Amino acid sequence: MHILLAASAFNSLTQRVHAELRDRGHSVAVELVLPDCHLAEAVDRHRPDLVIAPMLKTAIPREVWSRHVCLVVHPGPVGDRGPSSLDRAIAEGADTWGVTVLQADAEMDAGPVWATADCVLPPVGKSDAYRGEVSDAALTAVLQAVDRFASGTHVPEPQSSGRARPYLRQEERRIDWAHDSTDRVVRTLRAADSQPGVLDDLLGGRWYLHGGHPEDGLRGRPGELLATRAGAICRATADGAVWIPELRARRTPGGPAPVKLPATLALAGRLPALPELPAPPDTGTGAGPRTWSDIRYREDGEAGFLSFSFPGGAMSTEHCRRLLAAYREACSRPTSVLVLGGGRDFFSNGIHLGVIEAAADPAEESWANINAMDDLVEAVLTTTDRLVVAAVGGNAAAGGAMLALAADEVWLRSGAVLNPHYRLMGLHGSEYWTYTLPRRTGTGVAQRLTSEALPVGSEAARRLGLADRTIDCTPQAFADETARLAARLAGWPGSGSRIAGKKARREVDETLRPLASYREAELARMREAFFDPQAPYHALRRAFVRKETPDGTPPHLARPTRGRRTTPAPGQRPGITGPAQSSRACGPAGC
Repeated sequence: MHILLAASAFNSLTQRVHAELRDRGHSVAVELVLPDCHLAEAVDRHRPDLVIAPMLKTAIPREVWSRHVCLVVHPGPVGDRGPSSLDRAIAEGADTWGVTVLQADAEMDAGPVWATADCVLPPVGKSDAYRGEVSDAALTAVLQAVDRFASGTHVPEPQSSGRARPYLRQEERRIDWAHDSTDRVVRTLRAADSQPGVLDDLLGGRWYLHGGHPEDGLRGRPGELLATRAGAICRATADGAVWIPELRARRTPGGPAPVKLPATLALAGRLPALPELPAPPDTGTGAGPRTWSDIRYREDGEAGFLSFSFPGGAMSTEHCRRLLAAYREACSRPTSVLVLGGGRDFFSNGIHLGVIEAAADPAEESWANINAMDDLVEAVLTTTDRLVVAAVGGNAAAGGAMLALAADEVWLRSGAVLNPHYRLMGLHGSEYWTYTLPRRTGTGVAQRLTSEALPVGSEAARRLGLADRTIDCTPQAFADETARLAARLAGWPGSGSRIAGKKARREVDETLRPLASYREAELARMREAFFDPQAPYHALRRAFVRKETPDGTPPHLARPTRGRRTTPAPGQRPGITGPAQSSRACGPAGC
C-alpha cells in the first residue's frame, strides 16, 4: 500500500511509524502540515491509498477526510479528547493510559475507532512516556488499523461517549511552592517536561522549568534554591525538594525563541553561591532516599553498568567530559563486561546544539563539543581488556548512534529508532563513523544510510548490522533485561578468548589505518563547517533549537520510500559468538 503520513513535525512517533511501515513493505511518504500547507493539494499529489496522522496539531480539512480514509493517532483511550491528553494523565497521576486510532471527521477526536491499545504510565516525564509506552501502544494500534483497512471488510466502531477537555494552560500548571508537595511538583513538571515547560518566577526572571526529579535528602524554605548538581538546580518544596535539569527563558515580543539550556548555564550571572553536591554512590538496590544523577555506575558480579541520561539525548562538552571520566573509572574496575547506557529513554543524539547556539562563540563551542565526543568514542574503541555493550533502550541519532557503534555489541530495544546520519544538520560527522559504520554494514549500506537520512527501526537495524540483538520488552523492563543478558555474557566461558580476539583485531586495524587518521580526516571536514559563517550548519542549527517553522516538507521525506531487507555482506561486521549470538532476546521469563 502507498501510505501518506500527515504530521505537524517529523517527531519520534512519526519516525517510528515511518520506519515500521516501510519495514512491512509499504510505500511511505510524509507531508508536514505547516501553516502554508494546502493538505488537500498535497494529498492529490501523493494519491495515497491511506492517510495516517501520527502527530497532528490541526484538524484535517473536510475536503480531505471526505474523499480519503484518514486515520488519526490520539494519545489517549477511547472517549478522551483534546490536545493535552497525555499532559493531563500524567499531572493527575494516572498509572494506565491508552492510544486510539480513529477516523477523521467533522468533530476532532470523535470519529469512528479503527484500533485501540492500552499501556501503563510509569512515573516518568511526558516525553519519555510518549517515546516509550505510548509509542509502543500507538504502533500496535496503527499496525492493526492498517491491516484492517487493507482487508477491505472492517467497519470501524463509532464512539458512543466521550469528553473533550481543553488545552492545559500555564494557569493550571502553576506550582505553589509554599504548599505543593514534592510528588505534586514532580507530576506537574513531568507533565510539561519537554514542551511547554512550567512557567515560573525565579531569581528575578520568568522561566520555563523543564524536567523534575524528587529529592528526599535536602530541605529548605519552600521555593528556595538549595544546591546544584551537574548543571541542574535543586529547589525546596513544601515537604522536600526537586531537581530541575533545564530552564528556558520566556520569549520577548519580537525576539527569537529562547533555547532550552542546563539550568545553571541559563541562570549564569544570577545564580547565588550554592553547594555543588555530588550524587551518592549507586548501590544498585534501589534503596535509600530518592535523588537524581544523570550518570550512575553499579556492578553485579563480573558486569559493570554505566548508565547515563541527558535531557533530549543532547551531550554538551561538559556532559561528554564527565561521562568520559566515569567511563575511565568504570574501566578501572575488575569486570569483564561493561554495559554503556541501559536507560529507557534517549541513548544519545550527539553534540548539544542548544548549548552551542547559546555560546558566545558557537564555532569554538562546536569544536570543543565534537572533540569531547570523539574523546569518549575513542575511549570505547580502544578498550581491549573487556567486552563493551551499548544498551540502547531509546532513540539514538547522529554522533549518539555512532557512540553506540563503537561498542563490541549493540543491544537495541524493539521500540527504539536510529538515525545514523548527519546530513540534515549540514555536517559530515565525526565520532569515528567512517571507521565503525562501514565495518558493520558494508560501504554501500553505510553510504545509503548517511545520504538518505531516514529513520531506521530496530529490526531493520539488526538486519543491516547496526545492532547485534533486539530486546523485545517494555521500556521499564529494559534495564533488567540488559542486566540479565550481561550477566550471561560475563559468565560465558568463551568471553576471555573473545576479549583476546578483540584486542588482536584492534591491533590489526590500527596497523592498516590508525584511528587518529580517521579522526583527523573527519574533523577537517567538521572544522570547515564550524568555522565558515556561511556554512549551512549554522542556519540549520539555529532553526532546529529555536523551533523555526520549515519552508516545506523536505524532499527526502516527501519522496515515497519502501523498506529494503538488506543483509550485510559476509565479513563486513565483527563476528558475534557466544551467548549474545541470538538476534532477538528472550522475554522476561528467560531464555
